Amino acid sequence: MKLNIGPGALVAAAFIGPGTVTACTLAGAQFGYALIWALLFATIATIILQDMAARLGVGARLGLGQAFMQVLPRGALRYGLAGLIFIALAIGNGAYEAGNLAGAALGAQAIIGTTDHDSSWSVWIIAAIAGLALWQARYQTLERLLVMLVLLMSLAFVATALLVQPQWSQLLAGLRPTIPAGGVLTAVALIGTTIVPYNLFLHAAASRKRWSSAASLRHARQDSAVAIGLGGLISILIIATSASALFQSGLSVNSAADMAVSLQPLFGDSARFLLGVGLLGAGLTSAITAPMATAYALGELADDNSANDTARFRGIALAVLAAGLLINTLGLKPLTLILMAQVANGLLLPIIAGFLLYVMNQRATLGSHANGWFSNLAGALVLLVTLGLGARAIMKAFGWSMFGIDL
Repeated sequence: MKLNIGPGALVAAAFIGPGTVTACTLAGAQFGYALIWALLFATIATIILQDMAARLGVGARLGLGQAFMQVLPRGALRYGLAGLIFIALAIGNGAYEAGNLAGAALGAQAIIGTTDHDSSWSVWIIAAIAGLALWQARYQTLERLLVMLVLLMSLAFVATALLVQPQWSQLLAGLRPTIPAGGVLTAVALIGTTIVPYNLFLHAAASRKRWSSAASLRHARQDSAVAIGLGGLISILIIATSASALFQSGLSVNSAADMAVSLQPLFGDSARFLLGVGLLGAGLTSAITAPMATAYALGELADDNSANDTARFRGIALAVLAAGLLINTLGLKPLTLILMAQVANGLLLPIIAGFLLYVMNQRATLGSHANGWFSNLAGALVLLVTLGLGARAIMKAFGWSMFGIDL
């Protein structure tokens, strides 16, 4: 049986960015293997939602933005929600793009073993590579590039884990849901960095471009399960690597770049190099997919045919890339933008997940590709979790902990 890997790999490339690598590193360093269950849940939840997005793109031949504009009636609700999506994707991804570029730059520095904290040269090089990829604007080329980078990133993280040799019995024990003292926010962060709202737009649009007819739906669903499952496995291996090397070590670790430096005296230059390759791949893939998702989504919201408009795709995608580069090169602090994005995404995730569930039950549009009872039950459970994540993100962004609310 031939397995076609494509849009699912783009989703994996998007959620395994520097933020996810850092969250997994800190989870392993601070709590050992205890929170691996949170990543397993997040991976399963992501497969459930992304499977719906793939069926929407392949079965109904619709992007999520197109479905949004077709199903909702004209009026304040439609345009208000469209405005929220614009804020979360355009402004939010511009801020996150700065983190993607900076994370990839730290990976490049780890590879060459430099201690120079001026990473502006590598940020420019990485931005140029991402810009060239986005400029040519051909989906097939972007897909091949990202699949190759995801495979490279996967091999790097797998090799690092094997080199460090995690304690597999403790890893399996970490699949039992428990939250250690002080681990609530970290567990939420692991789930929140895996279930990403803009990936639903990216997956539906990419699936529609990748497969030309509903007859290919079986391939689309296999692609989602395999590629996203691989992405979840990578995240679990990052936690295992960090837990094995750093848990209870007393070393101060604030990022994956710190872990790369910490691994060098313990396991040699190869560990630092492999982890650097993984971090570089994570940053570069996310630096390409975040602008892609923004361009697809905003194009679809503006006009049903705009997702195929090369000029519009380039303009939106390169604007997101430029915003991230500007934040990096001017030394601007993206805190305010990230807080705005956190509020917007906190609202956006349950709204988009809920709307996706609604659309996937429109049998007049989807026919046999509509949700069954199992998909609806699983989607509803995921929606409840995203509602909790959204409430937590908004409360944290507004600093409600000052008012006695424990976040």
